[in-house]
Amino acid sequence: MGEVTELEKYRVLFLCNANSARSLMAEALLNHIEGDRIIAFSAGVEPDQPHERTLEALHRLEIVTEELASEPLERYAGQYFDSVIVLCDKARQACRDWEGAAGEVVFWDIPDPRLSDDSSAYRKTLREIRWRLQLWVDAKLRKLE
Repeated sequence: MGEVTELEKYRVLFLCNANSARSLMAEALLNHIEGDRIIAFSAGVEPDQPHERTLEALHRLEIVTEELASEPLERYAGQYFDSVIVLCDKARQACRDWEGAAGEVVFWDIPDPRLSDDSSAYRKTLREIRWRLQLWVDAKLRKLE
């Protein structure tokens, strides 16, 4: 079986409020673990800069972060995604007005590590996203095969 081209890959968009922590973690992690079959993107309702602690948590897992950037949801207007995974309630509200299309919309309410005083909040958030992604990928790819 030959290599899957970018046009043939399963497209996933992760959404959250600032696109500085959760959605960037999910994008980077999914591209790292399933980049041969899936291509992930992320956006925010009110995009900010990638948070330094987000990048540190990803670096600990040896995940490349140089290409990560906080993007506005509008950047993906008119595009189709096989799955859109929403990571917070504020982004869930914004999805109703988004001018894109999705085969499915999934909602994972993951607490924002930026709002936590816990020094390990970013590592914990990354761990939760990784766990959810592993379950989701196993179920999704089983259906695709």
